[in-house]
Amino acid sequence: MTRDMTTGNPTKIILSFTLPVFIGNVFQQLYSMADTVIVGRFVGNEALAAVGSCGTLMFLILGFLLGMTTGFTVITAQHYGAGNMELVRRSVAMASVLSVIASIVMTASSMGFMKPILHMMNTPADMYRQAYSYIMVICGGIAAQVLYNLAASILRAAGDSRRPLYFLVLSAVLNVVLDILFIAVFHMGTAGAAYATVISQGISGLLCLIYMVKRVPELCPERADWKLDPGIIKWQIKVGFPMAFQFSITAIGTIVVQAALNVFGSVAAAGFAAAVKIEQIVTQAYTAMGTTMSTYCAQNMGAGRISRIRKGFRSATWMGTVYAVLTGVIIFFAGKNLTTLFVSENIRQITGYVDIYLRCVSIFFIPVMLVTIYRNGIQGMGYGVLPMMGGVVELFGRGGAAVLASLAGSYAGICLAGPAAWVLAGAFFICMYIWIMKKYKKEEEQEEALRVRMYKSF
Repeated sequence: MTRDMTTGNPTKIILSFTLPVFIGNVFQQLYSMADTVIVGRFVGNEALAAVGSCGTLMFLILGFLLGMTTGFTVITAQHYGAGNMELVRRSVAMASVLSVIASIVMTASSMGFMKPILHMMNTPADMYRQAYSYIMVICGGIAAQVLYNLAASILRAAGDSRRPLYFLVLSAVLNVVLDILFIAVFHMGTAGAAYATVISQGISGLLCLIYMVKRVPELCPERADWKLDPGIIKWQIKVGFPMAFQFSITAIGTIVVQAALNVFGSVAAAGFAAAVKIEQIVTQAYTAMGTTMSTYCAQNMGAGRISRIRKGFRSATWMGTVYAVLTGVIIFFAGKNLTTLFVSENIRQITGYVDIYLRCVSIFFIPVMLVTIYRNGIQGMGYGVLPMMGGVVELFGRGGAAVLASLAGSYAGICLAGPAAWVLAGAFFICMYIWIMKKYKKEEEQEEALRVRMYKSF
């Protein structure tokens, strides 16, 4: 069911759109979480650390593709908000063409450069082989990831956040079944976990595509829509690729953190990996709110309703703040108790590493909330370069803190690398938001003054 987000109570609209996206994001995290739990239980701590170390690489590759597909469909949401369905279909066609090209290029380049990247990250010898097996399968399945992300982004651009959730829940269940089958029964190790992820993601993408064709034909391009449109392609590249690079720049910072962490050995890496999974489940709410704000702002930009965008930012900020405080307290005091989900060996030692990480990050949930909401909202308004600049700010914060912590031999310092990035980027995006809104307010005042002068002239 599509939804017009340009009318109605902003708080209710944002909340009702966010909840399905949040649940879907949690289930999407279950893909990698199931990999982590089952690998840690059935293969061992070295394999757990191997899968965890690949998380940064997956974020680099898949984050690029997620940012790209989301950026491509910003214009789809704007045209949908403006009620121009012809341009909606044409933007979907151009996004599909660009996504196919990007999938081919990313698959070839990521698989070709993976070995030197793993060596550059100081991947310990006892987990190198398993890490390589896992990440190569993920890279080979990039097309499946793109299919789901693009189809889901198109549906969300039209205000439908529920159908992508339904298909993702189904595929998440399938992922767990395949994980157990490939790892516990067929003993395929970390590669089995990767195969389960790729197959499940591909199925969810196909289901989204079939639903769109059968039930939402107004979003499906007609033959004439496939003719290359330089104007739309230029706009999609202008927004999509800066968003993609923003994700990649952030991922480079996490790779620096992982490289610094690997020096501490596989036990510390396993604890860090388990803690990150716990944190990511909680912070998916911010990611969901960011996705919502991207669509909300894009539709309202298309309809020319800037004042409504301001109300949306205010509503999202106070809802996110309440959630950040509540979850921060819970994770600070009780988050470590989830460690046993991931490991079966050296539990006490690994739990110590998990506890340090969660205590470091949980008190900074408000800054990460601000980063996600304001970055995605600004992207939805059609700005591509500013969010990418925010990614550069995050890179300096995260990378600088990780390098200093590594030189000092401080595990806690490495855990604070993420919060350092959130604080700096959060301040940056708030300043950018204020600047953008002042610009639009000035334009509104100038238009109003012009209307008054024209009225008086009559």
